[in-house]
Amino acid sequence: MLNKQVHPDDLRGLPFHAASLAAVGLCVGLWIRAKTVDETERGNAERRALFVGLWPPTLWMIGDTVRGWDK
Repeated sequence: MLNKQVHPDDLRGLPFHAASLAAVGLCVGLWIRAKTVDETERGNAERRALFVGLWPPTLWMIGDTVRGWDK
C-alpha cells in the first residue's frame, strides 16, 4: 500500500530500465576503451565489456517485473 503511494505504477520500473540503458552505454564505452589498450591488457578489457554487456537484459526484466506488481 505504501509502495503504491510512493511510486506510481508508471514509474516503478523506471530506475531499472534507466540502469539497463546505462549498462548498454557502459558496455560500449568499455569495448571502445578495450580497443585502445595494448595487446597484453586487451583480453581482460574485452571480457570486462562482455560481462557488463550481460547486465541490460536482466535489469530490463527486473524493471518489467517490478512495474507489474500490484496489478
